[in-house]
Amino acid sequence: MADLIGLTVAQAAAKIASGEISAEEYFAAWHRAAKGDELNAYLWQVENPADYAVEDGPLSGIPVAIKDIFCTAGAPTTAGSRILEGYRPPYTATAVQRLDAAGARVLGKTNMDEFAMGSSNENSAYGPVLNPWDRGRVPGGSSGGSAAAVAGGLAPCAIGTDTGGSIRQPASLCGIVGLKPTYGAISRYGMIAFASSLDQCGPLTRDVTDAALMLAALQGHDPCDSTSVGIEGGIEAPRREDLKGLRFGVPRELARDAFDAGVREVFEATLARIEALGGEIAEVGLPSAEHGISAYYVLAPAEASSNLARYDGVRYGMRSAPSGYYDAYYGQAQKVRTKIAEDFAAAFGAIDFVVTPTSPSVAFGLGEKTDDPLSMYLNDFFTVPMSLAGIPAISIPAGLAEPEGGGPRLPVGFQIAAPAFAEQKLLEAAYALEQGIGFEARPEGIDG
Repeated sequence: MADLIGLTVAQAAAKIASGEISAEEYFAAWHRAAKGDELNAYLWQVENPADYAVEDGPLSGIPVAIKDIFCTAGAPTTAGSRILEGYRPPYTATAVQRLDAAGARVLGKTNMDEFAMGSSNENSAYGPVLNPWDRGRVPGGSSGGSAAAVAGGLAPCAIGTDTGGSIRQPASLCGIVGLKPTYGAISRYGMIAFASSLDQCGPLTRDVTDAALMLAALQGHDPCDSTSVGIEGGIEAPRREDLKGLRFGVPRELARDAFDAGVREVFEATLARIEALGGEIAEVGLPSAEHGISAYYVLAPAEASSNLARYDGVRYGMRSAPSGYYDAYYGQAQKVRTKIAEDFAAAFGAIDFVVTPTSPSVAFGLGEKTDDPLSMYLNDFFTVPMSLAGIPAISIPAGLAEPEGGGPRLPVGFQIAAPAFAEQKLLEAAYALEQGIGFEARPEGIDG
């Protein structure tokens, strides 16, 4: 069993395709592993893997953990809320359908912050998810269950959603890869909405190659989602071996004291690694990015209040006139969003990528920030601008750092952002850097 679950998705898919291992035995091995969940990563798991036929495809037999925000016909879908407890949708989200069409099979539904509103996975109605590196710490949110399942050896890969950093931040805190594609790259149909103009599905995996393999299956236009366009030319497995000829921009507004000393040390070391691989480091201006958090926490809650009103049972009939706060707040936040997108567009005229730490700190303790909303919001300081601009960004594990105040060293993520629909170029650069970093650390007791 250890040999099977130690394989990456790409390795397992190749062995299944060659007949070296069977899809059934691979799925069964992960089914047994998932049953040992002590992280509260899963809210529901398949009962009998023999009930799920395996079909041919690039992901044939690959088990996938699904964030419980994706509707799955006949299986519970709660979005981490008691409001939807017992709900079994009559249809399946397009993203899950596409994984199924590629031969993958659902292993289970993962825990999450309620309706995806959170940065620590402590807001789930079903209890917090535990970080596999230190069970007294958070895994990040809102896709914390998906990230913890992959990092904790409970799933080979997973999908989550990213509205302001909900794939990238938990990937960073759990030491795995998390990709937020361009808005519109993957259908949102069947994905319970938080903030419709920001939400995007993406993969959480152990390495960049697996992220590319999953994105290839997930992306594409869907007539059920008018905002989906897919990625022209599709996605191939990355093969780039160096970073020669590529320019990486570090925002000059990036205050080095805005993140922990250990994170800063890993970030600086990663910049040096980029240069060693032939890449060029340049300074770039993103003057409006510092207002991203303020704009995001106007826009996202406003859209959430509209989307979630359907669940309170009273939003029908005559409504009072608007209060007049649209122009004062929402309209202004949209203007900031436009400026942020313009800043990125200008920056990409001179560089290939923008790079930052993914999170300002390593995983923090359970309960440490629950009484300090501003501190919790700032966990997404580096991820929100990319979401507002609608561009793709990936977090890869870059090293380990000691938490502020001491303790065992924990993962640090490095974020790379690219122009809209430049996912292939982004994956190639992330792959080359991943190989150069050589991050192989795993939580204690995790195979592979």
